[in-house]
Parts: sequence; structure tokens; C-alpha cells
Amino acid sequence: MPFRDRTHAGEELALRMLEWADSSDLVDPVVLALPRGGVPVAAPVAHALHAPLDVLVARKIGVPGRRETAIGAVVGEEPPLFDRVALELLGLSEEGLGSDVAEARAELHRRAHVYRTDRPAPPVENRTVIVVDDGLATGLTATAALLSLRRRGADRLVLAAPVGSPQTVADLRGHTGDVICLEQPADFHAVSEGYDRFPQVSDAEVMDVLNAFHAREDRHERSGRGG
Repeated sequence: MPFRDRTHAGEELALRMLEWADSSDLVDPVVLALPRGGVPVAAPVAHALHAPLDVLVARKIGVPGRRETAIGAVVGEEPPLFDRVALELLGLSEEGLGSDVAEARAELHRRAHVYRTDRPAPPVENRTVIVVDDGLATGLTATAALLSLRRRGADRLVLAAPVGSPQTVADLRGHTGDVICLEQPADFHAVSEGYDRFPQVSDAEVMDVLNAFHAREDRHERSGRGG
């Protein structure tokens, strides 16, 4: 059954994550959303786990002429991750996609600045890091994110999404043993099929979710100090 929207999907994912967390050892967990679409999904998860919420900006590199079809992904200043089999089949090379990589990297830096403003990225070393996206299609963006976090010293990586390709979910378990994916239809074609409403998420919507989350956390912190 499709989720109504990303918020509904996040609420359902949060319930599953609570059940899972009861039987797992989560060391100082932090929830990192893959924007834009992962942010409204991640907020209910972070609330449920009483964990901080932030973003991990990764950018898909699309096939020339078919930008929605991922052939690679990039995170920060790290080398891009490419689907080498797809590159060969399409007659493409990493060198030939240099301008696409530069464009993706510039956009991810822009987004990170907009979403985080002056707030530093949360430390991940020796922590349980829960990466949340709105769906898993090729898994390239999620894989790039997980590899980056592993290099940064995360103790345990968990990938969570409401819907995804069964093959992609199986492949991703090679990068992290913990993959939580609620719906894995055998006839998976696109993430959007898992939702009744799946509009593009804007920068403004991302900021609204993050600001609302942090305002609520600040209120709880002040309340705790007052008590």
C-alpha cells in the first residue's frame, strides 16, 4: 500500500525504527537525512529516537541526456562514486563526466550552506549514524554517503527508507549490515510508486522541517533545564 506522502512514510518508518532500536545497541545515535526528499522522512525518525537531526548532502550524477537516471554520486570533496558497469555499457568515462561532477559538487556545497547556515556538521566518529532517504532506487547516492561516513569514523551505519528495490537493498547490505526498508515490491520501478503524493521538495521546505525540529529540541532542552 502506498504511503500518503513523505511525512506519513517517516511516521511509519519511525515506528519500525523504535521496534528495531529496542533490540539494538545504538551508541550516541544521530540521524542524517539525504536532502531534499529524505528530510521530511527523517524528522519523525529522529523525534522517535530522541536523536539529533542533520543533513548529509550527496548529489546524484545523471546520465547525459537522462539526468534522472543515476550513473554516479558525489559527497563533499571526496572522489565521485560511479556505476562502472553502466559507464561501460553506455560508452562513457569518468573523465568525460568531469563537468557533470563539478556541477554536482557545486550544487551540493550550495545546499549544505543553505541548510546548515553557520551550524557545523555533527561529529560522527564512534557514533551510530542513521542515514534516511525517501527511497532506494539505484542506491548510488546512499552508497556514496555510507562510504563517506565510514571514512569519517562512524562506529555503526544504519540505512533507513520507506521503499526500495529489493536488489538495491540487498546490495546495500554489503556497505552496512543494517538496512531498514519497509516496502520492497518485487515489481519495483520507481520510488514515486510507493507514494500517493510525491512532489519535489524545495529548499524552503527542507529549511522549514529542520527549523521546526531544532526549535522543538531547543524548547525541550530549556524545559529540562527549568525542571
